[in-house]
Amino acid sequence: MTKPYIWTSLSPGSGVVTKYFESSGVNTYLDQLGFTTAGYGCMTCIGNSGSLPQEVQDAIVDNDLVAAAILSGNRNFEGRVSPNTRANYLASPPLVVAYALAGTININFETEPVGTDQDGNPVMLRDIWPNRTEVQEVVNAVVTPDLFRDFYSNTLTRNQRWNNLEAPQGQLFSWTDDSTYIHKPPFFENMPREAPTSVVPIENARVLCLFGDSVTTDHISPAGNIAKTSAAAKWLASRGVAPVDFNSYGARRGNDEVMARGTFANVRLVNKLVDRAGPNTTHFPSEEQMSIFDAAAKY
Repeated sequence: MTKPYIWTSLSPGSGVVTKYFESSGVNTYLDQLGFTTAGYGCMTCIGNSGSLPQEVQDAIVDNDLVAAAILSGNRNFEGRVSPNTRANYLASPPLVVAYALAGTININFETEPVGTDQDGNPVMLRDIWPNRTEVQEVVNAVVTPDLFRDFYSNTLTRNQRWNNLEAPQGQLFSWTDDSTYIHKPPFFENMPREAPTSVVPIENARVLCLFGDSVTTDHISPAGNIAKTSAAAKWLASRGVAPVDFNSYGARRGNDEVMARGTFANVRLVNKLVDRAGPNTTHFPSEEQMSIFDAAAKY
């Protein structure tokens, strides 16, 4: 079993994966380890697998620990699976499980055991890692064309809750002002058809942020959960959205009001104009520290 401070999450790419997990019996053992399917697609990598236990969060913050997240996906940005993780790695699905069993990433699987068996004997990764033939036999037995055909044959009728949603008809979207998810972007409002003939010089500009190395696209425009203290959270709260419903920047990317406030909103962002990580900066010439969005608005 995994240790109590290990947070496990399983979100396969599609429902058909659950079907062949069930057919092979793999899901039974994943369930025992805490890797129970709780969602699909980007659920885990977007930060929707839930918060770490409060005791774990407190231990990380109080002791300035470098906690790690290991994901079997195509990207794992800093603080995205969880805002409490600074070290983030990609690995194959069985290797993710192996690290969860070990309870640490500070391990050499060649020389150190993953854990112990019922008799207290050390168990090495090579003892439990299946060989290619064993894996192929299971794949050949359960991952079949019929499985995909059966599962996807009723895609348009399977989810009656989705099908029962009321939606306006027509080729153009009916914009409303009350949605916090979708908002008509103002980028082209009052834009002249002809490009300006002169360029206005930029004078007395100030630096908004000063970054070093290792700045990723997720630092610039995060897709994970909306922090309760962020500028986007304040905007949502002002419109009656409860913190439990803030959701993620990825889910609200159709609203420019949220995404503008989400720019540089990664909780692990390192801006050299301030002495702590997060979406903050120093405004000039006042030298007042504030959120990056508030500073940009003030400029």
